[in-house]
Amino acid sequence: MEAASKALALSSDALMAARDQEGFWRGDLKADTTLESDYVLLQLWLHPPVDGEWKPPTWDRIRKAARSILDRQLPDGGFNIYPKGPSEISACVKAYTALKLAGIDAHSPEMLKLRERILDLGGVQAANSYVKINLSLFDLYPRDHVPTVPPELVLLPGDALYEMSSWTRAIVVPLSIVQAVRPPKPLPRGFHLHEIFSDKPLHYDTGIKPSWRNFFLWVDRALKLWDKRAIKQIRGWALREAEHWILDRCRHSEGLGAIYPAMMYSIMALDALGYGPDHPDLLEAIRHFDSLLVETEDRFYFQPCTSPVWDTAIAAFALGEAGTVPKEDLTPSADWLLTKEVRRKGDWSIKRPNLEPSGWYFEFANEYYPDIDDTAMVLLALEHAKSSHPEKQERAERRAIQWILGMQSRNGGFAAFDVDNDMEILNQVPFADHNAMLDPTCPDITGRVLEALVRRGVPPSDPAIQRAVDYLLGSQEAPGCWYGRWGVDYIYGTFLAMRGLERSGERRAAEAIRRGAA
Repeated sequence: MEAASKALALSSDALMAARDQEGFWRGDLKADTTLESDYVLLQLWLHPPVDGEWKPPTWDRIRKAARSILDRQLPDGGFNIYPKGPSEISACVKAYTALKLAGIDAHSPEMLKLRERILDLGGVQAANSYVKINLSLFDLYPRDHVPTVPPELVLLPGDALYEMSSWTRAIVVPLSIVQAVRPPKPLPRGFHLHEIFSDKPLHYDTGIKPSWRNFFLWVDRALKLWDKRAIKQIRGWALREAEHWILDRCRHSEGLGAIYPAMMYSIMALDALGYGPDHPDLLEAIRHFDSLLVETEDRFYFQPCTSPVWDTAIAAFALGEAGTVPKEDLTPSADWLLTKEVRRKGDWSIKRPNLEPSGWYFEFANEYYPDIDDTAMVLLALEHAKSSHPEKQERAERRAIQWILGMQSRNGGFAAFDVDNDMEILNQVPFADHNAMLDPTCPDITGRVLEALVRRGVPPSDPAIQRAVDYLLGSQEAPGCWYGRWGVDYIYGTFLAMRGLERSGERRAAEAIRRGAA
């Protein structure tokens, strides 16, 4: 016990020492090499070759990107998308493209090994739709063989666009502009990717058998015809609406969706629409994008986003639970968190128009996209961290509780950003192969929400609590575990589901908790 107490004290001291003077914590987020690879392609978009010579002003960073990518090459020549994972074809194709653009000799041992791995995995044709779309923008993949994402999506009636997950819509809206406008983007002289194409067909197979997949493939064919013959007035209207959609969501945010892919495509979209290199909106978008860089003298990596609200809530909650620091030491963190409460409507309000805005987001600024998980975590932190403005904190907590309750889905569970975002047929659209088309309810978030609501005063007998308990009991898997969507699978899902059920005090949950612990 003495050793454990000493470790707890040392950990608490280290955590307090890591806090920013403004009261927040922020750790760096790491991802796979696809972010560095995409950075190189973005530079080709923003700084095209002149007379075949590519000399972008960001060349030093491009070379850093190449070194950073090569550092993570696997023994089999490929690249993975999670630690200790196998080579993944899309990451491999992106890496090969970026490395070749960065001047790495295609006949070097690293590139030859990577090429061989790509061909073993099926060639460029086996990569996901977004890789092919990106390559098609530079005529490196036939445009007729990639999914069409039309800007007219923003003109669809009702909440059709909002049946996609928040991060997907933040990608497809700017991407639709890029595809529709498609300004000519030249390549460095002699650049091609012929050597990593396999002998597999380029096109999607459309069968005769009725299925949602085949239905959407036929829709995609129709969209390609429309794309070539779009009525000028309708296309112009769609592009203007898509442009406004992007700009509206960049206000009060550190970039569109405050997440890497959407931010990258928003930069490309503004450039495609004719925003000059000195236009303040484009400069601001690039500034936010570059802020995700973590750079050293000869390497860099990109973060997918920043995480100060999340990090601060977790750190404050941990210190509060441990009881190792005086409560007043957490006051600066509570004050900082209160400045980040959302007080304007975002995409979530399309399905909940009468719900008073509240909640917290993950990043420094992302007011269109508060998320339920962060909000629950902040409520848990504020149980311990007390602001220097008690009445302000009490009002914010009350609003946040009501906002979470209003964001419960029909099945009793909670998702990350939206309500009832579960239209399964959308997983069959041609550009849904990034496996993140929807934002369904999940046990991990539901468990955290359940714990937060009960701890912050919602009675266990409340119908919302009972529905959440029912959801968790119904989603427990046969071995006794729960799947975690936003962490390390079953460990993450199980511990959060168990914490929520235990806090609910429901006798009927006792057996489920026992099975989870076993």
